[in-house]
Amino acid sequence: MRVNPLLAGLTVLLLPIALTACGWAVAAPAPTALPGGAPDRTYAVGVRTLDLGRGTARPLPVTVWYPARDDASASPGTEGRSRPGRNAAMAPGRFPLVLFSHGLYSLPEMHTQLTTRWAAAGFVVAAPAYPHTNRRTTRFDRSDVRRQPADAWQVIQQVSRLDRLSGDRFAGHLAVNRIAAVGHSAGGYTTAGLFAPGHSEWLRGGIVIAGGGMAGSPFAGPAAPLLFVHGDADRVVPVTTGRNAYQRVPWPKAFLTLTGQGHGEYLTPGRPGFDQTMAATTDFLRWTLYGDAEARRELPAAATARGVTEFADQLD
Repeated sequence: MRVNPLLAGLTVLLLPIALTACGWAVAAPAPTALPGGAPDRTYAVGVRTLDLGRGTARPLPVTVWYPARDDASASPGTEGRSRPGRNAAMAPGRFPLVLFSHGLYSLPEMHTQLTTRWAAAGFVVAAPAYPHTNRRTTRFDRSDVRRQPADAWQVIQQVSRLDRLSGDRFAGHLAVNRIAAVGHSAGGYTTAGLFAPGHSEWLRGGIVIAGGGMAGSPFAGPAAPLLFVHGDADRVVPVTTGRNAYQRVPWPKAFLTLTGQGHGEYLTPGRPGFDQTMAATTDFLRWTLYGDAEARRELPAAATARGVTEFADQLD
């Protein structure tokens, strides 16, 4: 993979930034119960956009993909998959929330190959466009990543409140005490920053893709399993960065290595490692958010392909 020198330089500069933890005192809805095991079906996918933020200085447009009624998707898209239905009716049931964070110069819609598949598996996936690191920002500032964990938690709070908002399509459909965070590159750092001291016990798991831990922000608080995904030929965020963060995690954890791969080509359908990455991340979410024991048992085999991936499992 040919690395963009500018992006590589930005990432190298990002690593030593001292990043601050966000506050966690929230007035949240009462916990809800889910039936045992994750859904054994594939859902149609709906999509909606929300205008959230931390005041006018930090706007947070958020794209949300979610399980929709079977008749909700629009015309077929690529690979025979249906395109998400805009503002489609929600599927019956309650679904866990996954917060997805993009990397530098990226956007939520550039990751639909991931977000729509997780939504089809039974998760509500909320992805903010961060104020000063997204592709369309008029004032790019790489150091603003230090503020993104607080942005992410703001999104989690505001989306969760829709579960109690009469008339909203999400009302009564969100399992607001079952939350995970996932991120790629700078979004991986953002994800790691959410697992700081004092984080909510409802944050039950995280996936750091091609990222690392935030400087000055230890992994602490309620135990939450973490999955790291990294190419061992990544020249933007070296695999040693991910492994160093992994070593600092005091909770159950796993590390999926993409052999010979760089910063994210394995996130493209049809590329080596994509199927294993999707299977591993989906099984991980099914286990951490639905308590699905079968998904936990299947995870190592789903993640592993000879010559393509290696899987280090310390989840028990």
